[in-house]
Amino acid sequence: MKVTAENRKMVYIPEGFAHGFQTLTDNTEVVYQMSEFYKSDYARGIRWNDPQFKMIWPDNVPILSDKDQGWEDFSLK
Repeated sequence: MKVTAENRKMVYIPEGFAHGFQTLTDNTEVVYQMSEFYKSDYARGIRWNDPQFKMIWPDNVPILSDKDQGWEDFSLK
């Protein structure tokens, strides 16, 4: 799905589901709402290029936060 300023679409992501966003234009703003107050001790993540998921992203040279770059490979252990 393509979300643009013009079409004003939104994406609902249920609690507990992994999600990621990639913008293909400069100066993009992403606004999101959470169901609870943020608690960094409970933060979990999946690296954008984790080989387990074989995701194909339009832009393979992302700009990522240090936190998002540091996630380990996904494991069901």
